[in-house]
Amino acid sequence: MSRELLMLVDALAREKNVEKDIVFGALELALASATKKRIHDEADVRVEIDRETGTYEAFRRWLVLDDEEVEIPAQQIGLTEAREQVADVQIDEFIEEALEPIDFGRIGAQAAKQVILQKIRDAEREQVLNDFLARKEHLVTGTIKRMERGNAIVEAGRIEALLPRDQMIPKENLRPGDRVRAWLMKIDRSARGPQLILSRTAPQFIMKLFELEVPEIEDGLLEIKAAARDPGVRAKIGVKSNDPRVDPIGTCVGMRGSRVTAVTNELSGERVDIVLWSADPAQFVIGALAPAEVNSLVVDEEKHSMDVVVDEANLAIAIGRSGQNVRLASELTGWTINLMTVEESQEKQQKETSSTRQLFMDKLDVDAEVAEILVQEGFATLEEVAYVPLAEMLEIEAFDEATVNELRDRARNILLTEAIVNEEELGKVAEDLLNLEGMDRPLAAKLAQHDVLNREGLADLAVDELMEMTDIDEERAKALITVARAHWFADENK
Repeated sequence: MSRELLMLVDALAREKNVEKDIVFGALELALASATKKRIHDEADVRVEIDRETGTYEAFRRWLVLDDEEVEIPAQQIGLTEAREQVADVQIDEFIEEALEPIDFGRIGAQAAKQVILQKIRDAEREQVLNDFLARKEHLVTGTIKRMERGNAIVEAGRIEALLPRDQMIPKENLRPGDRVRAWLMKIDRSARGPQLILSRTAPQFIMKLFELEVPEIEDGLLEIKAAARDPGVRAKIGVKSNDPRVDPIGTCVGMRGSRVTAVTNELSGERVDIVLWSADPAQFVIGALAPAEVNSLVVDEEKHSMDVVVDEANLAIAIGRSGQNVRLASELTGWTINLMTVEESQEKQQKETSSTRQLFMDKLDVDAEVAEILVQEGFATLEEVAYVPLAEMLEIEAFDEATVNELRDRARNILLTEAIVNEEELGKVAEDLLNLEGMDRPLAAKLAQHDVLNREGLADLAVDELMEMTDIDEERAKALITVARAHWFADENK
């Protein structure tokens, strides 16, 4: 029988093109399953086949646990009872009892065969997937085999892939038999069906299509640094030249627009704006907002946002239809873009100047004239007054050295007092608020001053209440309240 078993393993391994060890493993599972049926359906049985001789042994085993943790006596055993059998056994180890091996010829042959074939199918599938991944093909080309509930099953060589409905370009009508290209979005090894998940809407798809159409990208002369898409309608890509002799925009457009047209045709008519990438974020944003012309912009590094000023004639162009142009520019650059007219910019600036002037008057206990000088010299926070190098402040003509030192001392004392108060307030704050995503200690201290001391208290606030208490912007206020309320909805769904 041992010789027959080895011959069976050899034949199956060659026929199915899988490792012999996979077949041995499948046989061990089949024998274990059959042995379990003979002694106890819940028993944990291990079968070990000798790879050289084909002989096999069967063992029933129990996992050693703390005495009070035993829940399934057929598979588990308490430590006290286990040590009566094996004196030095430890928790999480197994104790085993040899069983009389079942006669392979008398196993439920059909059941064994099913286990073996399933294991081999899984191994074959894994091998095909690994062969595919080894080729590093991020752009998948295949034929639509069938449609299932709006999703397309794509046949790419020996492997099947899934193109979900929400990853298809809106309005495109794909049918079985159509040739289709898509970007390999992820691999789901746990899926019973196709394990490759594709996308035709991801920004990476348009980047890969340009790599296909523009040889200079593969040669390293050009790079596509970023992409943003409104699938099927409009896209923006940021390109950079690594060779001063190569025009990045002209190269991507191609002779008479041939290259960009090929990409547009693949994307169901999606119009593509090609933007010159720049390491300077402000310059990149200006390019991304084209064809609108930018008058000026102010960068806020802390909020990772820019106030972009355009004149009235350019405002509609900068925004685009349904806000499309500014939204894609923001996605492409990674910066929040706040568009405003010259008048709106001046109004905002006046408000901020007035607010800063009042802050200095209230906190530093100075008159409007001194506060105005600080604002005109570019000071916006108490930290700047306290810690800007002394030499820079002494350059202010309107202040003598005594005034400068007095202002710095006052600012530092106020900051120190506020830090002490904040620490005292933080002592009242619950951990669930401090550990909330998006929360920081200074913000938690401000909330504590208004008796908001835990996550539930924050969740009960309206967005405008939170903004008024803390002076944070609307976007951050909304995000914090959404996170604070998340557990409400989680509880409802249980």
